[in-house]
Amino acid sequence: MVSDEDKIKKAFKQKTWNEIKISDSWQIFKVMAEFVEGFEKMASIGPCVSIFGSARTKPGSKYYELAEEIAFKLTRSGYGVITGGGPGIMEAANKGAHKGEGTSVGLNIHLPHEQYSNPYIDHDKLLTFKHFFVRKVMFQKYAQGFIVLPGGFGTFDEFFESVTLIQTGKIGKFPIVLVGSGFWEGLVNWIENVVQQEQQNISPEDRDLFRVVDTADEAVDVINTFYAKYLLSPNF
Repeated sequence: MVSDEDKIKKAFKQKTWNEIKISDSWQIFKVMAEFVEGFEKMASIGPCVSIFGSARTKPGSKYYELAEEIAFKLTRSGYGVITGGGPGIMEAANKGAHKGEGTSVGLNIHLPHEQYSNPYIDHDKLLTFKHFFVRKVMFQKYAQGFIVLPGGFGTFDEFFESVTLIQTGKIGKFPIVLVGSGFWEGLVNWIENVVQQEQQNISPEDRDLFRVVDTADEAVDVINTFYAKYLLSPNF
């Protein structure tokens, strides 16, 4: 026999579950609002390159200065720069774009730590997202290339997602550049020797989806050479 207490518990659980389902439905509209705002602001930015890297990289360090130099030289080639909008490598890239008087875009994200918008983003080109997946769509859709400097899990996620989308034909091919052979060497060797040759989990041509360089000139040259070769126009 079911006690009154058990009936109350069952009714409470059912009410809670219904509230969760309603909350999930309304969440769709919040996600849609982020997409709409992002598309409206990003649609007119012009050709840009996304630059990724650690939020923990300190000003004055090797890769901070390299990111700033890369961004500056990209603006000299007619590109703007898109970053995650925060400190570290992101700040350096926005700083370089600002110094070069080019478009400087920041796609920030709400995080419980570490993430705040840097002061080098164009005042009308700062967007702050709640959802990582919406933010990553903006990186993919509105960039003519990816330049990836040393970073952590978030940087790896952005690199591998872009390679996967190109490999599977979900987006058109665009240049992906890893900067800093000393940092990326172990990962690249593992991809080549274990993932490709030993396990045969990728094809040999998949290794050609990205390049590894060490200097700002090399990074920018990969972008310029790609678009000179394929005569491609911006993706919007």
